[in-house]
Amino acid sequence: MKKVAVIMGSDSDLPVVEKAFEVFRSYGIPFEVHVYSAHRTPEEARAFSANAAENGFGAIIAAAGKAAHLAGALAANTTLPVIGIPVKSSTLDGLDALLSTVQMPSGIPVATVAIDGAANAAILAAEILAVSDEELRAKLVAARKAAAEKVLEKNAEISAKYGL
Repeated sequence: MKKVAVIMGSDSDLPVVEKAFEVFRSYGIPFEVHVYSAHRTPEEARAFSANAAENGFGAIIAAAGKAAHLAGALAANTTLPVIGIPVKSSTLDGLDALLSTVQMPSGIPVATVAIDGAANAAILAAEILAVSDEELRAKLVAARKAAAEKVLEKNAEISAKYGL
């Protein structure tokens, strides 16, 4: 199975991206975590993304706040799917990061999840890997079924409580 890279612009993003690690562990997806900044370590970020496919990665997740150019900087140097997580900061509640992550020029796409949406970023990465991994796809299908069953259980509880 291909692995997923999780790149943070700063170690202060760790509490957000740890939710992705939980998802990867639950699906048995190998991952690596690194701190590279689009602005402070641009050469290291470029080298990582330029070599990611050859190093066994199938997708890259990039988490950054404020100017949030990390996902775009990584995407510019690879054809692997890049998923951006805009991280909420004290400035503008993450809207600045969301806009910086989602507004990519034509030809350099970055899939973008919600502000602080690390769990969905990990699930999206899993879905990307599942295109060529039937066992992983089956795990994703089972997780969706379990989530649906949980909602239906809650529906039954509410209906019973209110006599519907």
